[in-house]
Amino acid sequence: MNDRPIIIHSLEDAKAALAVAAELGVPVTLRSAPGAGRYLGASVFRDMVDEAAGSAPPVTVTTIFDCGDDPGLALGALRLGLKVIRTSITGDAKDRIAEIAAQTDARIDEDISMPVLDLLPLEDKEAALRSWLSQGK
Repeated sequence: MNDRPIIIHSLEDAKAALAVAAELGVPVTLRSAPGAGRYLGASVFRDMVDEAAGSAPPVTVTTIFDCGDDPGLALGALRLGLKVIRTSITGDAKDRIAEIAAQTDARIDEDISMPVLDLLPLEDKEAALRSWLSQGK
């Protein structure tokens, strides 16, 4: 199956994505919005996904948290146990964060070219999710 990441903005988005993934029997990748570390926080994102997963049928979930260009947010996300983060940090700081991530079996998501479904502007999220996740089967 091809990865079909979904940008979620709320608990309702997360619940909808997990419900459709379970219905289709596919794993799902939930991403935060770009730069979400600045306004949402890693713990809120983690708790939102955990709550959604607790009320959905079992499905394999990968989460990706976007920390923007803030090394502190990236390190905080890793401390909270998030396993995949995105960051626009470059140079030595990014290399050091990648080393720290590897020590905790985490990683920096580097695939910026992968298509993604952003749920924010969509009116019929369930139909869009069904179509999006079905393409990867």
